[in-house]
Amino acid sequence: MKRLLVICCALIVCLWAQAQYVSMKEIASGKYREKGVYGLNSMKDGEHYTRLSDDHKQILRYAFKTGKQVDVLFDVEKVRGEKLDYIDGYIFSPDEQLILLRTQTKSVYRHSYTAEHYIYNMKNNKMEPLSTAGPQQVPLFSPDGTQIAFVRKNNIYLVKLLFDNAESQVTKDGEFNRVINGIPDWVYEEEFAYNRAFTFSADSKMIAYVRFDESAVQTYNFPLYRGQYPAHEGFADYPGSYSYKYPKAGYANSKVSVHTFDIKSQVTRKVDVPLGEEDYIPRIRFTSDPDKLAIVTLNRHQNKMDVYMANPRSLVCKLTIRDEDSRYINESAYGEMGIYNDHIVLMSERDGYNHLYLYNLSGQLLRQITKGKEVVRDFLGYNEATGDCYYTTTDGNPLQSIVYKIDAKGRKTKLSQREGTNRAVFSAGFKFFINTFSDVNTPAIVTIHDNKGKEVAKLLDNEDLKNRLVALKLPKKEFFKFQTSEGIELNGVMMKPVDFDPSKKYPVIFHQYSGPGSQKVLNQWRIGATSDGGVFESYFCNQGFIMVCVDGRGTGGRGADFEKCTYLQLGVREAKDQVEAAKYMASLPYVDGNRIGIWGWSFGGYMTLMSMSEGSGIFKAGVAVAAPTDWRFYDSVYTERFMRTPKENKEGYDMTSAISRAGKMAGELLLIHGTADDNVHYQNMAEYTEALVQAGIPYRSLVYTNRDHFIRGGNTTAHLYEQVARHFLTYLK
Repeated sequence: MKRLLVICCALIVCLWAQAQYVSMKEIASGKYREKGVYGLNSMKDGEHYTRLSDDHKQILRYAFKTGKQVDVLFDVEKVRGEKLDYIDGYIFSPDEQLILLRTQTKSVYRHSYTAEHYIYNMKNNKMEPLSTAGPQQVPLFSPDGTQIAFVRKNNIYLVKLLFDNAESQVTKDGEFNRVINGIPDWVYEEEFAYNRAFTFSADSKMIAYVRFDESAVQTYNFPLYRGQYPAHEGFADYPGSYSYKYPKAGYANSKVSVHTFDIKSQVTRKVDVPLGEEDYIPRIRFTSDPDKLAIVTLNRHQNKMDVYMANPRSLVCKLTIRDEDSRYINESAYGEMGIYNDHIVLMSERDGYNHLYLYNLSGQLLRQITKGKEVVRDFLGYNEATGDCYYTTTDGNPLQSIVYKIDAKGRKTKLSQREGTNRAVFSAGFKFFINTFSDVNTPAIVTIHDNKGKEVAKLLDNEDLKNRLVALKLPKKEFFKFQTSEGIELNGVMMKPVDFDPSKKYPVIFHQYSGPGSQKVLNQWRIGATSDGGVFESYFCNQGFIMVCVDGRGTGGRGADFEKCTYLQLGVREAKDQVEAAKYMASLPYVDGNRIGIWGWSFGGYMTLMSMSEGSGIFKAGVAVAAPTDWRFYDSVYTERFMRTPKENKEGYDMTSAISRAGKMAGELLLIHGTADDNVHYQNMAEYTEALVQAGIPYRSLVYTNRDHFIRGGNTTAHLYEQVARHFLTYLK
């Protein structure tokens, strides 16, 4: 009996273990998503940092030395004045005596939102509204802490704290779909990745801002229905619509100009920026000198970037730095530019790899900070007192990201000790940094380190997630390399079923993105279709599939030539490389070459269409989610960066159009799109399916009501994943 009981128990355990397959509902719910430590803000002393409590009811202060909480700086339960249920975010005043609290946040586009803000005084524990005239956007303290500027309904407002929070209007010509002051228009926000376009002078006497005249930009409209999650009750019987300005490739952009506002005299001036009518202003920022306003401009081709120093009163602009590229300037050049008291740190690919360069404010190049055949991924800061520069780099391996310090003499110190992906945030003064590490087998480990890289505290290790994953049948992630028929070496990652048998033949599914500068094949935990460590892939592996991802030409981490070789023909070489990858997989003895599929989202959806219609017929099934199908339909900034305009590059636009290839589509295709996608419009799917119909090509489509580019809300995510799985199980299993 005892032996029989042991056998029965073992059998039960075995059956239980076999049943621990991840479900689509669990994947969509985020049950197996890694935790992180977000919203960390260093305080001025460099010894402490703050973050919101998990319930968003408190602002907590921690010590860098220990990672332990030492104080509560704000508590919704104890504050005097109006009561709040919770807060969404906060900003400290320069002297850290006031906290601007953000509540009732409502998203507008990718980076923008409106919110109600409250000013909290730590000395008297009192809170009062920033404004009572309606929600605000992008509030900013003046350097002396006595004023707060913000944007409401496309106009800039100013609140003077020393005058009983008196509110005044700086600009008055703002109007929806016509003129915007102090915040970017849709395409600037989406492609230049920022949400504030105004800045205070160092002496707090002036505000400089960018004005966007989008009256000549064409309007895009899409319908809105009642729907659910959320429901638009006003559209229950008759649909509504949303209209906004969206410049497509080759069409008119907003006309931009820089203006300064003298707070005391209330005089507004227009800065004389040497700017072509079609040029861009992706950034403005006052330096520590109140007479020097840094203005970054790009020509419309985006292959010439100028940094001007403008006097806000005389309005004279002086060219300080110019960076040029035969193809295009990478957006990190202006997105990660560091402007300090006496120096500017600039990213540039002028020697073929992304590196850091040090200038003075007069534009004199002092030295190239980093060198060699490696790519600087992130600029983390420059210490003017010591000359030390902090950054992350591939360190010669495109699959990794390592934190480094380099001193004024070029001596490098490796600060992150684990091989994989490291992301760092430094304290004020660079005495400490918080590092987030992961690799393909390890979810995020968040630690605090001193300036020499020594670990002083651990904040998070995701051990609970690791324990939950033990019960799952997770596939191993194997990196591989192969050479294409053109002799190009590509990097890939493969996930096989846990009971993999090399004598069997398995179907394969490719997931990829493939967009310019992107990378999916990285030594990090956030790998896979839903960035959750490959849990979605594990579902397919448990169904008997091999899951594969390959980064083809055009992707990042390998230098400018590898990334920019797709210039003017965006999508052609990338599709060839996905086909080459599929052929390589088909050559392996354990792969069934007649059962290979591909799918992707956004650019990855486009790449799915391009690869399935490349002519080889190697992909037997595919799913394209929110795919751009012709670059003529996409926005001006992104598209022209890589393709120039349709008028200049008609042949390139023709050959890169998935619509022009529709007649060559081979394989079982599922198209998925949201009707309210403000980024990649539903027009892309509508026109593509019409081309398929006229070519006699069968397809399936799935439309999500009122969903934007991310296609989520309620049960939407789970439903989408289930349909992707059903498609491949139907046509490849």
